[in-house]
Amino acid sequence: MVSKMSVWFWISILGEIVILPVYFWSLEHTRLQQKFGLEKGTKIGDILGLISGWGFFLFLFGIWLSPQPRFILLILQDVVLVVPIMNFTIPLAHLIIFVPIIIIVLWISLKGVSEVTLKVAETHRAEKVITTGVYSIVRHPQYLGAVLAHLGISILLSALYSLLLTPLLMIYIYLISWKEEKELVKEFGKDYEEYKAQVPMFIPRIKLR
Repeated sequence: MVSKMSVWFWISILGEIVILPVYFWSLEHTRLQQKFGLEKGTKIGDILGLISGWGFFLFLFGIWLSPQPRFILLILQDVVLVVPIMNFTIPLAHLIIFVPIIIIVLWISLKGVSEVTLKVAETHRAEKVITTGVYSIVRHPQYLGAVLAHLGISILLSALYSLLLTPLLMIYIYLISWKEEKELVKEFGKDYEEYKAQVPMFIPRIKLR
């Protein structure tokens, strides 16, 4: 088990590290267009966006599913559900925690994609500054959804090392968001600066009446 964990877990970690600069390059739309021309630069950016976006989630799945030590929360620790196909047990407490998290993730992700379109979500090339819907609550709803999904799935699968990686994933997501905003300011200027001043990056503001 340790050997298998070492291989798949570390391959997935290495994959996330390698994919980060590709993600950064996919966000540099202006630079790519200046270097390769409008049409070619746009195509290269779109391809890099697809590779980095899907690669990011592919390697996340690798982290989640890698054989690794399992943990069990103390509450309801003796109550487990058995998944017959995989002969896998899920502690009931973990399932109870997972369900509301994944509902929030699905809502954030589906709303976010519907507001920016699937093409923009995949290629990381925004056509305008979106300030409505879920984007009026946080600036990066899909990245927030990715962190929450990681947390929820790690708990559901009782994946200890995956759960311990959550703080590092948060830093990773922050770096991507920081780079994306840097490029969005170049592309949209004052419009995006004003949007940044009004809407928080990840944590929604609580308005008290």
